[in-house]
Amino acid sequence: MIKISPSILSADFANLGRDIARIESADYVHVDVMDGLFVPNISIGIPVVKSIRPTTQLPLDVHLMIEKPVRYVEQFCDAGADIVTCHVESDTEENIHAALAKIHAKGKKAGVVVKPKTPASAVLPFLNEVEMILVMTVEPGFGGQKFMADMMPKVAQIRQYIDAMNPTCELEVDGGVDPVTCKVCIANGANVLVAGSAVYKAENIPARIAELRG
Repeated sequence: MIKISPSILSADFANLGRDIARIESADYVHVDVMDGLFVPNISIGIPVVKSIRPTTQLPLDVHLMIEKPVRYVEQFCDAGADIVTCHVESDTEENIHAALAKIHAKGKKAGVVVKPKTPASAVLPFLNEVEMILVMTVEPGFGGQKFMADMMPKVAQIRQYIDAMNPTCELEVDGGVDPVTCKVCIANGANVLVAGSAVYKAENIPARIAELRG
């Protein structure tokens, strides 16, 4: 089954509780955390995750676009994150392993993320210790960017790795996903789709979520 994880980066931040309620037919709530260092933008942090946790029964899918996430993963788990994903480019391999271990020690799911210029093989050191791999189909840091179709061979390659080595791991795609591009993502093996503007700018959000499932 295809899962949809709408990004609250496209929500109205003055009405986050209301806008999270509007996506209740989705599977996850995607929370983009940016520190202004790893990516050239600053978004939200631990207090916002804590404040939105009581507003929804949906799992919080927290995507850390921050330097050295090992410093903060436990606090995000304590704030209510259910899935925490860390960029492989954000620290040493040793520290990413440590971050994943800390997330699991909190009883939460852990994942790794790869930016567009990072090869599929970069996920291999972590493949057996994650519940999710996220492939960016835009440069991380800003919402509303154009989908990078040339990332699809990478998605297909990582799907092959997952099927061979960790079949229960989810494969997520984030960036420019809409009712057209969702089809190619699913065809190449993604089973979780992050969508921000495509969901929040839709006239009928539940219908758009259903449409994105393919």
